[in-house]
Amino acid sequence: MIALQIAIGAFVLMELSNVLIMYFKPDFKYGNSMRTFKGWEESKEDEKSHLFVKYMVNWVANCKLIFILLLIVVLIVNNETVMMWAVVTTIISIGIYFFSLYPIIRKLDKMEKIEPKGYSKTLSYMIFGFMAMFLVALAVYLI
Repeated sequence: MIALQIAIGAFVLMELSNVLIMYFKPDFKYGNSMRTFKGWEESKEDEKSHLFVKYMVNWVANCKLIFILLLIVVLIVNNETVMMWAVVTTIISIGIYFFSLYPIIRKLDKMEKIEPKGYSKTLSYMIFGFMAMFLVALAVYLI
């Protein structure tokens, strides 16, 4: 069960840092910040557009925070069955990213709307890394 706890804990820390950046430092140049997207800066030219973009950024951060807090509850409750299923559902939810969001960010990258160029590939490695971490943790738990 320790492998599941480590995987969930690592994911919570990484995602929490991303949420804090989205809330408090969206203009930060590194990580998965909004400044990575050229559309963030472009939206600042029109107040209505920027308010909408800020709303969506905070909406995403709020959704991530709900997910993070639920994983923290899973860690606190420390029930093996719940923890195992939390890892399975996390693998599935991360996998859905590739069907819904990755094609968009890859297209934006090809259109040179992402900085640094090639960031979509870096992001894909990070997401595959998360999935691999959870799959290994699940395999260690099940063996």
